[in-house]
Amino acid sequence: MYKRVLLKVSGEQLAGKYERGIDPELCSWLAREIKKVTKKTGTQVVIMVGGGNLVRGAEIAGHGIHRVTADHMGMLATMINALALTDIFESEGLTTRCLSSIFAEQVAEPFVYRLAEKHLAQGRVVIAAGGIGRPYITTDTAAVSLALELGCELVMKATKYNGVYDSDPAKSSTAKQYATLSFQQAIENPDIKVMDKAALGMAMDYKLTTVIFDSLKAGNILGVVQGKAIGTKIS
Repeated sequence: MYKRVLLKVSGEQLAGKYERGIDPELCSWLAREIKKVTKKTGTQVVIMVGGGNLVRGAEIAGHGIHRVTADHMGMLATMINALALTDIFESEGLTTRCLSSIFAEQVAEPFVYRLAEKHLAQGRVVIAAGGIGRPYITTDTAAVSLALELGCELVMKATKYNGVYDSDPAKSSTAKQYATLSFQQAIENPDIKVMDKAALGMAMDYKLTTVIFDSLKAGNILGVVQGKAIGTKIS
């Protein structure tokens, strides 16, 4: 059983049944799934949220928008998602705090290591907004960095497929799922794009186990925390 884990949730997942924006019903369901973890295992949960459902910095850069500005816009998108999740989680009885790596003290607490530790020790879910607070860094890499900073024992990368496959499962009916991979295999294989290579490299350097899995299947988040063979384990 893990004492503390980090769950990376993409913005695209939060859009749920919509093409863009936030699906409140899905977010409420996600809150109930995470509540199973905190109630049944006592595991402390940190969430790093993406912003691709609203703004993806790398895609809007250009046409007069500097890349640094575009990345800042993406960080603000993660803030919007984090604020929505915090309220929805609280409405489901899941005590939650939003901590931001960008200056936004009117709407969120600043990310401070000791403050995050205090919230986690008191059983609160901590949602990190703003990525790592710097441009050119994906929220995947920010998630691994945050997990290391807070002493998480596991990074859980939520995707729409239950793991890593040898080919694109959306295009190939014969795609086979890997049960386990080494970090070296995941980094060297150009067909594995489910997680940023820089994030995988950082996790490898610090031997931080990572699981790629489908978080939208009931019980999967709890199952991964309990050590069940769900998704693809990269270690």
